Amino acid sequence: MAITAGSIASSTALIAFGLDSTIEVLSAAAVVWQFTRRDPERWEKGTLRVIAVAFFALAAYVIATSILALTLRAEVEHSTLGIVITALSVLVMPFLSLAERRTGRELGSATAVADSKQTLICAYLSAAVLVGLVLNTMFGWWWADAIAGLVIAGFAVREGIEAWRGDACATSVGMLLEEEHAS
Repeated sequence: MAITAGSIASSTALIAFGLDSTIEVLSAAAVVWQFTRRDPERWEKGTLRVIAVAFFALAAYVIATSILALTLRAEVEHSTLGIVITALSVLVMPFLSLAERRTGRELGSATAVADSKQTLICAYLSAAVLVGLVLNTMFGWWWADAIAGLVIAGFAVREGIEAWRGDACATSVGMLLEEEHAS
């Protein structure tokens, strides 16, 4: 829905937000696929690399379209649907993250705790896109949308690097152990 709303409004940030959400769903599907294999550990590195490449492709697309929008001074149309989608995400994602983190701790699942942090990052991305859309609507700041897109690209690069290195899971396990030890 965000991709469609972004296409209608010519919003680089809203399209990027929708693509990021799509990659997150595909990443989750890749992890599920990995754990349906006989020896899931054997598939972990390859699965992480596929996820990383998807994030790098997203970053490249968003950087290129954001720079093009800034260079051409591309006007972004008002998007009520985009504002509603991102505002709902800003409101819902922190609660979902908290519930996921609590469940992960109760189950002793570092993966669930890590995913809760990713959900919280989605809330931050939603806020960046929302700010860009609102600034464009209220003040006509056409460039705010492209800047919000570059924020998403920065997060996509970071997520891609973490997936490539396998840092996301390792960091989460260490943090979970530290939190448990501190309790």
